[in-house]
Amino acid sequence: MQILTRYLIRAHAGPFVFAVTALTGLLFLNAVAQRLENLAGKGLPLEVILEFLSLSLPHTVALTLPMAVLVSVLYAFSELTANNEITAMKAGGIRPQRILLPLLGVGVIVAGIMFYFNDQVLPEANHRLKNLLVDINRKSPTFTLREQVVNEVRMGLTGDVYWLTAARIDDTRAELHDIAIFDGSSPVSHRTTYADRGVMAFNESRTDLFLTLFDGKTYETADEPGGFQLRYFDRQILPLREIGNEMQRRAGGSDRSDREMTIAMLDSASSARDWEVARVGEENRARSIAAVRLALGLPLDDAAAEEEEEDVTLKAAAMSQGIRGRDMSTATTAVFARMQEGRADALRQSANRYRVEIHKKYTLAFACIVFVLLGAPLAVRFPRGGLGLVIAASSAIFAIYWMGLIGGESLADRGVAPPAVTMWTPNVLFTLLGLWLFQRMGREAATTRGGGWEDLYYTVRSGLARPLRKLGVSKPLTRPGS
Repeated sequence: MQILTRYLIRAHAGPFVFAVTALTGLLFLNAVAQRLENLAGKGLPLEVILEFLSLSLPHTVALTLPMAVLVSVLYAFSELTANNEITAMKAGGIRPQRILLPLLGVGVIVAGIMFYFNDQVLPEANHRLKNLLVDINRKSPTFTLREQVVNEVRMGLTGDVYWLTAARIDDTRAELHDIAIFDGSSPVSHRTTYADRGVMAFNESRTDLFLTLFDGKTYETADEPGGFQLRYFDRQILPLREIGNEMQRRAGGSDRSDREMTIAMLDSASSARDWEVARVGEENRARSIAAVRLALGLPLDDAAAEEEEEDVTLKAAAMSQGIRGRDMSTATTAVFARMQEGRADALRQSANRYRVEIHKKYTLAFACIVFVLLGAPLAVRFPRGGLGLVIAASSAIFAIYWMGLIGGESLADRGVAPPAVTMWTPNVLFTLLGLWLFQRMGREAATTRGGGWEDLYYTVRSGLARPLRKLGVSKPLTRPGS
C-alpha cells in the first residue's frame, strides 16, 4: 500500500507544481500590471522594484494555492481513470475510496501550511506593500532641467517655488549658462538673479541641489514701499532643498487594516469594538435613568448632574425646537440615544469586518481539503471529461466558491448574517457535494478517450439525455469519433 501511496502522490506532484506556477504567474502579472501606473516615471532604484514585486507575490499565492490543489486533483484522477488504473486497482481489491485517503492527508498538510501563510506571512507582506506604495506615491518624479524654457523648481520641505531659465545646459559637466532665476517664495518682496554661469551639485542622498552661480547680479525689492536693492557677486551658492528624486522611507508606517492583521490582532480588535458597544449601551441606560429621575423630580447623582450641565449642544438642539424644562431633558436623552445607536452600529460593522477576516483565513485553508474531496470523485465520475473537464469544472467551482466568499463577506459586513455562517457556507456546500460523490466513486466504468472538449460535451449530453429519453424527447447519442 505504501507503493500505491507514493505513486498517487507523485502523480499529483507534477500537475500541482505546474498549476501553482501557471496560475500564480497569470494572476501575478495581472496584479503588477494594475499597479504599473504607480511606478511609471518615478525613477525608482532596482531594489525598490524588486521589493515591490516580492511583496506583491504573497497575495497572489494565497489565491492560487487552493486553486492549484483542485486543478492537480482533477487532472491526476482524470488521467488515472483514462488509463483504466482506477479500474485495475478496484480489480485488485482496493476500494476507490481508499485511494483518496493519502491525498486527503496531503490536503491536510497543505491546509496547515496555507493557514500559517495566511495568518503570519500574508498580513505582514500586505502591510509592508501598502507602506511601500504610500512612499512611492509620495516620491516626486526625477528632477530635470531643460534649456531655453522656464523650469519650475518647487522645494518639498518649505513649498517655496523658483522659476529658472538657462540658455544652455551641459549635462556632462552639470553646468548652466546665461541663467535667470526668479524667487517666488515671498509674496511681498521679489528677487531676480542673473548669472553668466552656474554649476549644479546634489548632496549624497540626492535630495538637495546646490546651485553655485558665478559673475552675476541680483535685483530685489524691499519690504517697504519704493525699496530696491541691486547687488553684484562673483560667486554665490543657492541651496534648493527637497527637490531631488530620492524616495523617503517612513519609519513605522501607517496603521494596519483588517487584511494586514494576524488572527491574534483581529481577535483583539474585534473584542475592543465589542467592549465599546457594551460601553455605549451602559451610557444609554445611565442617561435614560437620569432622565426618568429628573422627570419624577428625584435628585440626580453627581455624575448624572455633571453630564446634564455639560450637554450644551444637545440642549441647544432641544431649545431650537421650543422645548424647555424637564421636556428638554427628555429630548436631549432621545437625541443622545440616536447618536449612540449610530456609533454602536459603526462599531458592530467594524467588529464584523475583523471577524470576517478571521474566518476567511480558516476557510481558505480548509478549502484545500474540500477541493481534494470534491475533485477526485468528480474526475472519476466523468471518465471521458479529459482536459476539458479539468478546465470547465475548475473554472466553475472557482467562480462559485469566490462568489460565495465575496457575497458572504458583504452580508457579514452589513450585519445581515453572522460571519461564521456566511464565510463557511461555500465550504459546507462543497463538502456535502464531495461526500455524496465520494460515496459513488465505485460506479465508474472503464474507458478509452481522447481527452478533448468533445469528450466532455458527450459526457454532459449523455447525462442529460437519459431523463429526456424516458420522456421521448431525445434520440440516442453516438460517441465522438464513432
